[in-house]
Amino acid sequence: MQETTIIAAAGKGGVGKTSICAAMVRLLVENHPEARILAIDADPAVGLAAGLGVEVDSTLDDIRRRIVESVEQGEAKEAVELLGEARFQIFDTMKEQEGFSFLAIGRPESAGCYCKVNAYLREVISMLAKDFDYVVIDGEAGIEQINRRVMEKVTHLMLVTDPSRKGVEVIRTIRKVAEELVMYKSCGVIINRVMDPAVMELVDVSPMEVLAGIPADEEHAANEVRGLSVFELSRDAALIKGTEEALKKWEII
Repeated sequence: MQETTIIAAAGKGGVGKTSICAAMVRLLVENHPEARILAIDADPAVGLAAGLGVEVDSTLDDIRRRIVESVEQGEAKEAVELLGEARFQIFDTMKEQEGFSFLAIGRPESAGCYCKVNAYLREVISMLAKDFDYVVIDGEAGIEQINRRVMEKVTHLMLVTDPSRKGVEVIRTIRKVAEELVMYKSCGVIINRVMDPAVMELVDVSPMEVLAGIPADEEHAANEVRGLSVFELSRDAALIKGTEEALKKWEII
């Protein structure tokens, strides 16, 4: 059986990471129409849902909250039963779209912190991934999800930055921490919102591989203002073409 391809995105906030994840899902749907594809929105802002045109009814954290509430009320037996049913509840939480499934993590920091429960649910997600051929995870901005090992085992770690020094510093820090905490096979960088091609020569992310440089995309910006999904972008949009270049370098499409 072919190993599941799991692509996890990380980077500084505001660099367009979520848009690139949405573009990746679209390209996987178009290039692998028979594949089972799962998009996971692990950012509490739930931006990937909007990028993919998905309406979120419930999140994985809704399941966690029910378990935490049972523990707090001393209903240990009910909590154990909920944990045992978590995998089935996750399937109920998923939104089935044309060509892919969608799952939102929600806000795991919002209602208490039970590390054992969170660890169990991470394990459930790991098991769930085996039901799919491709999984795209849009992580929250910064480094916390790496530290909390939410994205503990992936095949491809995608670091997204803009040409700014701060953006590059953030992905360097993420990579350094990921070296110890994340199991991955490939790591690459997408430099987004490049205003001038000459700037690419000035952005040093070595020794990391640059997968693509994506120009500022006016069509995508206009689409976002109108509340349109990435599926409504033209095939020639800079976001789509640049993301396609990255996936081809990784030989995923």
